[in-house]
Parts: sequence; C-alpha cells; structure tokens
Amino acid sequence: MNAQAKLNETPFTPEGPQPLLREIPQGEPYPVAALGPLQGAVEVVQGMTLAPFAIPAQSALAVASLAVQGFANVETLGGPRPLSLYCLTIAASGERKSSCDAPLMAALRDHEKEQAKAQRDEMQVWQNAHALWKGERDRILAEAKKGKGEKRVAAQADLDDLSEPVAPPSPDRVVTEPTFEGLTRLYVTGQPSLGIFSDEGGQFLGGHAMNSDNRQKTLTALNDLWQGNAIRRTRAGDGAYTLYGRRLAVHLLVQPGVARAFMADPLAADSGFLPRFLICEPPSAIGTRLHSNMRSDNGALSAFSDRLGCILETPLPMHTETRELQPRALALSHDARGLLIQFADAIEVAQGKGGDLEHVTGAASKAAEQAARIAGVLTLWRDLYAADVSAKDMADAITLAQFYLSEAARLANAAMVSAEIDRAEKLRKWLLESWPHPDVVPRDVLQYGPNALRESPKALAALAVLERHNWLVRLDEGTVVRGSARKAAWRIVHGGGDVV
Repeated sequence: MNAQAKLNETPFTPEGPQPLLREIPQGEPYPVAALGPLQGAVEVVQGMTLAPFAIPAQSALAVASLAVQGFANVETLGGPRPLSLYCLTIAASGERKSSCDAPLMAALRDHEKEQAKAQRDEMQVWQNAHALWKGERDRILAEAKKGKGEKRVAAQADLDDLSEPVAPPSPDRVVTEPTFEGLTRLYVTGQPSLGIFSDEGGQFLGGHAMNSDNRQKTLTALNDLWQGNAIRRTRAGDGAYTLYGRRLAVHLLVQPGVARAFMADPLAADSGFLPRFLICEPPSAIGTRLHSNMRSDNGALSAFSDRLGCILETPLPMHTETRELQPRALALSHDARGLLIQFADAIEVAQGKGGDLEHVTGAASKAAEQAARIAGVLTLWRDLYAADVSAKDMADAITLAQFYLSEAARLANAAMVSAEIDRAEKLRKWLLESWPHPDVVPRDVLQYGPNALRESPKALAALAVLERHNWLVRLDEGTVVRGSARKAAWRIVHGGGDVV
C-alpha cells in the first residue's frame, strides 16, 4: 500500500479521543507525628471529621502561631524573626474545611467573646471619663479666651496636665477580609497581635484588598508584617504615623480554582508574598468518610483548647502607651542550630542549576527560616517561657518545612503542566474549528496556529499531548501530506470530549 493510500485510511484509535486532564500528582502524606504538642488535637479533629490530615494540621499550626507570636522572636540563620506563620490550605467544597477549623478556633472565639463583654463595661467607664475630660477642657479653653497674659499661661499649663482618657482596645484577635487601611486602624485601636483567618479565603483573595488597585499595597504590607517590619502610613486626612511591634498570622482555606488564580498571579510570586506561605493541597477524602470510622475526642482537643485559652489570657509584653510588642529572644540550642544549618545547606544545593528545587527558589530560600519559625511555635506552645528551641522541636519543624517545600514544588510543577495542557486545548479547538485539512504537520501550527504556539517547542509539546489523548494519530514517516513526504504528520480525530 502506497503512502497516499495510508493517508486516506481512517486511523484506528482504540479508545477514541480522551478529555485533556490537568493531572496533578498526589503529594506526600502529611507528617502528623512532627506536630509535636499539636499532634493529639489534630488527630482528634481528623478522627471526628475524617478530612485529610493536612486541613486540621494547618489550622492548628496557624492558631498556635497567632497565640504565641507576640511573646518572642526566634533565632534564625539570618537573625531574629517573628513566629508568624502564613498558611494556605487548598481543598474543594465538601472537604470539611470549616468542620476542621471550628473546633481548633473555638477557644479563641470564646476568648474574644469574653473580652468583648469586659470591653463593653470598660467602654462605659471610658465614655463617662471622656465626657468629664471634655467638659473640663472646654472650661479651661473658655477661661483662656477671656483672660490675658498670666491667665493664658496658667490655662496652657492646665491643658498640658489634662490627659485625654484612652479608649479600651478592641478585643478582636482575628479578622476575615480586611483592607490594608482597616487592618492598620485595628492595629492602632486594638491588639498588636492579629490574625487573618478565613475558611472562605476566596473572600479575602478576591476582595477589595486584593483588587487591581490595592493588590500591590496589600501584598507589600503583609510582606512587611511577616518580616516584623513597622507599618508606615501616610494619608491625607489621617496624617503620617508609624506602628512598631505588630504581628500577623494568616490562615486562608480556599477552593482550588481560587488558589490557582492566586498562585498564577505574577505579582504574588514576584513580590515574595506567595513564597512566604506554607501551602498544601491534600488528596480528597470525599467518598471514604464513613461514620463507622469516626473517632471521638479522647481529651486531646480539650487540652488544646485549655492551652490556647491559657496563652490568650497571658498579658502580651508591650509598651503601655504605644502598645508596641516587646517580644523576647528565643534562642536555638547548639544541636538545634546544627540541624538547621544542615537543612539550609541541603536546600541551597537543591536550588542550583538542574536541582530539584530550581523552579521554586522563592519558597526554597525561605525554607530554613520557616523551619525555625515552626520550631519556635512548637516550643512556646509547650512552654511559653522556654529559654531555647530543642533539637527535637527543630527536627520536627524541619520535617514539616520539608513537607511544605515538597508541596510548593509539586504545585509549581502542576502549574507548568496545566499551562501545557491549556496550550494543547487551544490547539485542539483550532484544529477542530478552524483548520480546513484532515491532517496537520508542525509547520502548519507554527505558521497558522494559535499565537501561543508559534514557537517550535510549545507546538511540538501540544501536538504530543493531543497524540497521547487520541485527538491526533501519528502517520508513518514519509507519508505524503498535501503533496510532500513528511517526517512528522498526524491525522486529526474528530470526537467528543472537553477539557476538564
């Protein structure tokens, strides 16, 4: 049979065209045993919900970070750093994100509620005191207007001695979708240690604070808070001021679509915001959560809540007037520092040319610091007055940091695969809807195909994807296509199937 006859045959495709799937390889199991003093509560919540372990683990770490971040800065290889953790948990609707988060947040919510009651009483006292202060101030000003010379000087002295009562601070420790301005105001009037926590994190990532006009400002501010830098505010009407000694922990639970859009934003990556997050996307547990397998609380969750309540009741070390946090230094023991150095050196090598972490240098470069932060959180959760980080806590923290780094690398790889699949889908639609011939060669795609495929490597990769999914069938080398023998050519297969 000659080459032209072969071309005229209908290719045999045993399975027919298959949908183009964005295949994300499954990640490693969450290292629950490395959570140290948080392990028991995480296991209980997982047993109650049968959700993936990573979801309650992220909640527990973030809550613990919020609780202790105001008390100490941990020693790292780059100097002292806050104990603040930024966590991003990716899970679809129905994965029981809220059911995992709520019991671990319960003691915090109770604390806020009790503090709100106390603040209402304090606010009434303050309002009365402020009314008296204002009346006295108005009286002095009225007398000063009438008098001259010595009377004016005396009035000025009386005003200097008259201190305005300070309103009691807001008791809120957590907000869900603040703007930068709103967060700053809360730092002025409220607690110096705050958290952005939301089991519907898309509301924050898609909200006013992260729209095109505010995104750069918000990312920069949150980066500064992660670093422990001061908040500097200059605004017409508000004046200029600087807030020192503020801390922020973050936990956003988001659905995959929202997360993909956020992670694909060049500004989020290039600004260093995304690499500051401990990110994970656990495999789904939907379909396996049988009630017969659920386990009840064995006391560990109650102990977690008691510990959280105890820490929240402990006064934060702060300046009485400015409310600036004055955290102490949490050192690393000799052995803990040695482990951290080994980990940092291994990560540095893996970031080199051809290394496993070459494509995620942003997250990799922060992995050692993340390990130190996690170790500090585990240490202070166990003992708020601990002198240093033990080798055991550092080893556990390194295990956790390695897990999060592997997740960052896996999801970055998946993003690259998704981009390749997207280009293949563009080619598929073009071939089926616009290309007039029953066959295609690489030059056709390069000359006439979608703009995204006008480069040979991208075109060949897209053709290979379509071949793997039976949308194209490769023809024998030398097959004559439109009057010329071709080294590479494919017959186009028409059939059902859409990109997923």
